[in-house]
Amino acid sequence: MLKRSTLAAAVIGLSVMMAAGTVDAASKTHTTSDNDTFWKLSKQYGVSVNELIDANPKVNPLNLYKGLKLSIPVASKKAEAAAPAADKKAAMKAMADTSAQTITATNGVEYAYSKALSVQATAYTAAAAENGKWGAVDYFGDKLKVGTIAVDPKMIPLGTKLYVTGYDYNGLPQGGMIATATDIGGSIKGNRIDIFVPGVTSQAMSFGFQDVKVFILE
Repeated sequence: MLKRSTLAAAVIGLSVMMAAGTVDAASKTHTTSDNDTFWKLSKQYGVSVNELIDANPKVNPLNLYKGLKLSIPVASKKAEAAAPAADKKAAMKAMADTSAQTITATNGVEYAYSKALSVQATAYTAAAAENGKWGAVDYFGDKLKVGTIAVDPKMIPLGTKLYVTGYDYNGLPQGGMIATATDIGGSIKGNRIDIFVPGVTSQAMSFGFQDVKVFILE
C-alpha cells in the first residue's frame, strides 16, 4: 500500500502533467522563415490572421524575419466540434440584426451591412518609398489598386468587404466605392484606414486626413 505522502505526491505530479498538456494543446511554436507572413501561416495552421496577431502582440506583422518564434493558437477538439453550431447561430443572429441595415451605393446597387464605422482616413500610393521591401503589393501579395484599403486587423478583419464614403479626392470614384481590407500599415492603428490612390506621393499627400464612413458589408 502507498503511503499517504507518496500518494499525494503522485496526484500532484499527475495534476502538473495534465496542466502542462492543456497548455501544449492550446498553442504551439513556429519558427519563421524568410518568406513567412501571417497570411501564409493562417492557411498553414488553419487559424485566422487576427488570431495570430492577438497571440503575438509584441510582433510587428510587417516585419517577420527568419528565426522568429511565433505562438500558433490551436483550437481544442471540443471547441472545433462546437464551432459549426456556434457559427450557424451567429449567422442567424446576424441576419436578424442586419436585415434592415442596407446602403445604396453610387452605382445604384443596395448592399446589406453589419456595422458602420466613422474613421479617419489617409492615402498612400505604389511608390517604393511608401511600401518598403515588399513593393507595390498588399498584405496578400496582390498588386495595389483602387479599392485596396489598409486597416488595423483588430478593428477591421483582413479580407472584409467595405463600402467607403465621405472622402474627397480626384482619382477615386466619386461619392463612394466598394473596397476590400487587404493591407496593413505600421501607423494604421485603431480607428484609422489608409486608402490606396493612383498617382505619386505628392498627390496622395494632398488627401491629408479626412473623416470618412466605412460600412462593413455582409
